[in-house]
Formats: sequence, structure tokens, C-alpha cells
Amino acid sequence: MNTTDEAIEKIVILGGGTAGWLAAATIGNIFKNTSMKIEVIESDDIGIVGVGEATFPTIISIIESLGIDLVDFIKETQASFKLGIKFEDWGTVGESYFHPFGTLGQDIDSFDFYQCWLKCKAENDKTPLMAHSPESVLAEQGKFFLPHKAKNTPLSRAFYALHLDSSLAGKYLRKFAENIGVKRTEGLVEQVNLHANGNIANLVLKSGQQIRADFFIDCSGFHGLLIEKTLKAGYESWADHLPCNKAVTVQTKSVGTTPPFTTSTAKEAGWMWHIPLQHRTGNGYVYCDKFISDEQAKQTLLASVKGEVLTQPRTIPFTTGIRKKSWVKNCLSLGLAQGFIEPLESTAIHLVSNSIAHFIKLFPNKSCNPALIDQFNENVRTDYVEIRDFLVLHYCKTSRTDSDFWLWCKNMEIPETLEQKLELFKASGALNIKDGELFRSTSWYAVLEGLGVKPDNYNPMLNIWDSVKLKNILAQGSQGLKAIAQQQPSHDQFINEYCKAKEI
Repeated sequence: MNTTDEAIEKIVILGGGTAGWLAAATIGNIFKNTSMKIEVIESDDIGIVGVGEATFPTIISIIESLGIDLVDFIKETQASFKLGIKFEDWGTVGESYFHPFGTLGQDIDSFDFYQCWLKCKAENDKTPLMAHSPESVLAEQGKFFLPHKAKNTPLSRAFYALHLDSSLAGKYLRKFAENIGVKRTEGLVEQVNLHANGNIANLVLKSGQQIRADFFIDCSGFHGLLIEKTLKAGYESWADHLPCNKAVTVQTKSVGTTPPFTTSTAKEAGWMWHIPLQHRTGNGYVYCDKFISDEQAKQTLLASVKGEVLTQPRTIPFTTGIRKKSWVKNCLSLGLAQGFIEPLESTAIHLVSNSIAHFIKLFPNKSCNPALIDQFNENVRTDYVEIRDFLVLHYCKTSRTDSDFWLWCKNMEIPETLEQKLELFKASGALNIKDGELFRSTSWYAVLEGLGVKPDNYNPMLNIWDSVKLKNILAQGSQGLKAIAQQQPSHDQFINEYCKAKEI
């Protein structure tokens, strides 16, 4: 049985940014009325990577769980709303599809809605799948909605995320954390000292200051000063499945209306994002440098952006993958120190938050029982593998053959876990989605349909339904959704009325 002598008394977080300050805010909020001490060490001399400015709907629950006012957070981070991602040129050049949040339609007599849609399609119904997605219909019209007024309407099934300024989000979370007692120390770590048992004992800053703790959280970025440089956790590369290894980014002034979605456009050697915030647009080109030079990538990006360029293009190298162990001894890693999955589906903040949640459920004492560490590492790996497989789907099922990069993607060997999922889907449109997976059936159906991947059949049990009756039910649903969406304000109108940020 644990005693108070064994309880962790101090946690040090190395590195700020969104990952470090989210960890400080979350753990600090839990222990704010206790004697637990939390200290963040960061240096103003170290820049923030800040690639992921689009998020997943879990960002809303993260903010609300901290007791933060959502409208205030949106204003302070210059955020706009995101109903999903528009993918352009991914299947074939000139075609696009939409990946929405939320659900597609509603189950009918316990039959999965997608199966009902497949039957209607087999009976020559031409209504697109996305006509049954609240987010997709709103996005197509450039609309947004007031969530609390959406009750008892088809929009009650809609989910949304945010586009936000990652630098401003980090500053917001820092202010929140410091207000609940988290200490910030400015400085660069020059030395890491270990106990005889291999645990981290203390960090020595360039100033000579020595900072000890019972537990350390490494948010030091790609190089992983504690988890890798000190504790030698090892890194598992996934470049065989996700070959992009660089991103070039630039910010531009916003022009025109603000779309309520992220745009991802496939290019010759990767893909490009456009993320619309209130005050500017974030742009980037994620690419594989085996198929294009850094200079070509930069010029391709600059040629595609709209509005005045506000920053110098910045190139960021990376290797997609995960630490072989995310938690070693008395040190846990988060964010880029833990692993990296390209920002194709905006999963970075979710992975940080989910890892923190795993840690809280398996919270150790000073001895850091190996069973807790092993379970945490298994949980984190499961999260990463699921997201990896979903991202690989975007690449491997392309029909593009117009560049060496896309030919490579089309012919690559895919993970066995993804192969099994695709074989099941091919048989009858079924999906094996496990509890806890981030991407639910709607996400898989959206991307599979968008890339032209069709099942061989639908569930034959649906043949007990009269086709005309089933088509009428689906038609009423899509028409009602379109009508209610038309009544909503435009995305810009909604922002201006409810959460317009101050000019900066």
C-alpha cells in the first residue's frame, strides 16, 4: 500500500509550448489544492515548432475540462472554427472530398446508416454520402451554427474543432497554469544528473541553478533531451509507410471569407495545408525530399498562397514515428519528444492530451512501478498506430500516377493492421472500430468513399427493406439537413457576433 512518503511531491516539465503548458495546466489543475509542486523549465532562446494550428474536436473538451471559458480562449488565440478537412487532388487531380467530424445520418431499425446508404446507391440513388453529414453540408455552404440552439435539429449531431494560433495557445495555457500555482523557470539545461538506479536526479541549468524533482516530463521537442539523449529510449521510424520528412511553412494575411474547414491539397511530392485563423492564414507544404528539393518545395508553397506573406518560409525536418518507450524510469515524454505524426489529420494536441490522460490513470509514486510504465507505453503506442494506419490510408489508395512520389505511395507495403481493416471493409462495408479509437466509422467512410474505395457488397439483411421506402427516409434526412443549414449564419458572421478577437 502506498504511503505518503512514497508520493510524488514535485514534477518538472522540460519545455513549454503547447505540449508543456497543456501538461502543466492539466496536472496543475488536478493538484492545485495540494502540496504538489509543478515547475516548467523553458527558454525564450528556443523557438516553438508550432506546425499544428488545426485541431480535432477533443480540443473543446480539453478546454472545458480545465474550466476555461471557450469564447475567451477563441478570442485570445485568434481562433476560427473547423468542421472537417477538404481534401483536394488526393484521389485524382481535379477531384475533392470532405472528411467531416460527427456522424453520418442515423441508424435505421438498428441497421448502420452507411449500410442503408450502400443499398440505396446499389438501387441507383445518386445522393452523395456527404449529403448526410451535418458538418459537410454546413462547410459546403460556408456556414456555422450556434451549438446550444441546434438541439432537436439535425445539427445536434455536428461536432467542431478549432483553427488556432499555436503560439498564442501556449501563452494562454501558460497564464492559466501560472495562475493555479505552476512555477516557470527561464533557462537552458546544460547537464542532466542521474541517481545510481538510473532515474533522473536533477537538471543543471546554464546559470548553474540545480533543479531536482521526483518525476520529469520531457517536452523538449524532436531531440528529446531527457527521454532520448539521457535515457536512450530509442526511436521507431515509420518512414516506410509515411515517407514525408520535411515541412516548409509560411504565414499570410487572410483574404476573402473564412472557410470553416482546413484545406489539404495533394501536390507532386506531398501535400499542402491552408488553415484560416481570424487574423491570418497558416500555410505549409509537407513533402518527401527524395522527390523534391527544399527550394522547389518552398517555391511551390509561395506560388500557392493568397494574401501578403507575413513570415519568412521555415523548413522543418522530421521523421514520422514514435519513441520505442515513451516513459522510461521517472521520465515521461510528450509532444514532439514522444513522437511525430504529420499534421494531416490535426492529431498533435489530441495525442498530448490523451497521453496525459493515460498518465493520470496510471499515476505512479516515487518508485514508478514498471507495470504502470509498461501499460502506459502500450496505450500510447496503440494511439499512435491507429492514427498512423488512418493516415496511410490517405496515401496508399490514391489513383494518382502523375509523379514518382504518388507511384511510390500507391505501391507501398501497408501495415498489417490496416490491411486487415481494408479486407473487412471490402467484403461488405463493415469496419472493426475498437473502443477508444480516435477515428470512428464516419472518418473511415469519408476517406474511403472520397478515394473511390468501394465494398463488394452491403449487408444482405437490408434486403428485407423496401428500396423505395428506404430511399424516401434518406431523402427526407438530407433535404432536412440542407434546409436547416441554410438558416445558419455564415462562418464570418458567427465569429463577428460571438467571438471576434481584438485586432493585433
